[in-house]
Amino acid sequence: MTVKAYGAHAGNLPLEPLEITRRAPGAHDIQIAIDYCGVCHSDLHQVRSEWEGTLYPCVPGHEIVGRVIAVGEHVSSHRAGDLVGVGCIVDSCKHCADCDEGLENYCDHMVGTYNGATSDAPGHTLGGYSQQIVVHERYVLHIRHPEEQLAAVAPLLCAGITTYSPLRHWKVGPGHKVGVVGIGGLGHMGIKIAHAMGAHVVAITTSESKREAARALGADEVVVSRNADEMAARAKSLDFILNTVAAPHDLDPFFELLKRDGTIALVGAPATPHPSPQVFNLITKRRSLAGSMIGGIPETQEMLDFCAEHGIVADIEMIRANQINDAYERMLKGDVKYRFVIDNASLAA
Repeated sequence: MTVKAYGAHAGNLPLEPLEITRRAPGAHDIQIAIDYCGVCHSDLHQVRSEWEGTLYPCVPGHEIVGRVIAVGEHVSSHRAGDLVGVGCIVDSCKHCADCDEGLENYCDHMVGTYNGATSDAPGHTLGGYSQQIVVHERYVLHIRHPEEQLAAVAPLLCAGITTYSPLRHWKVGPGHKVGVVGIGGLGHMGIKIAHAMGAHVVAITTSESKREAARALGADEVVVSRNADEMAARAKSLDFILNTVAAPHDLDPFFELLKRDGTIALVGAPATPHPSPQVFNLITKRRSLAGSMIGGIPETQEMLDFCAEHGIVADIEMIRANQINDAYERMLKGDVKYRFVIDNASLAA
């Protein structure tokens, strides 16, 4: 079937209207009419070839929510009319140790929702800036939020799981002091989720103007990292730091905030590397530097259910598809609180 989409033909060209082909649903496939798609910073990196290996035409989008319109003959997990989501993964090998443990995000053969190898035309996956998508049932998630929150649920499929997974892995909860570096698309979700997990949340920002906003999101304290006195007052006080910043920066000041055995987990993905931290900031307090990438399908469902239970959604600004190029420029300037979401009905215009 042919559907309307928005994408680019080269890294130096703007996104524009396209027509793309979707396969007919197979026995284990689910066909989804996409209502909304969140706009992730990685969409911009990929479509502009700032990350290696972009395949064109590139149709970004991996924060997808919508409604099931058809299912294959062997699908039992979903039925027509269900509210569903699709995140960053649409396939994997299904039999390696990672897949067996529900950690498809670490499978060596994970297929991304866009820019991943596939037998479908044009030979790589095309994402959620489109009217419909067809996905194997294993990678389709139930949405249990109220329908009126559907647009604000979309960013949970990447920003939500990207922050939930490390917080859960490092067992954040009551009695923990957790720093969240950066108050943007990822960081605002990290603050909300860590707060709901029962942690004492310290939001860390370069911007004095974000104090009130961070507290409104659930932060118990707000630290401006450019203020040496505020940073010094929190030395050796945090159990865990979630660093969401997607630009290269000095990590050493944040290590000094950690207690002995504390960990910084990086989830922001800059186009160029961070400067290497000083080794003595690690070895003198047995501190760790770690990374985390999205989450597997079971954990993503767990995150969605957790967020539904706690009333957590993203703070969004809705845009039409033809506003995406302007939205990218605004995103680069930090001019969004905190996530753009495309109203996919605008693709029909």
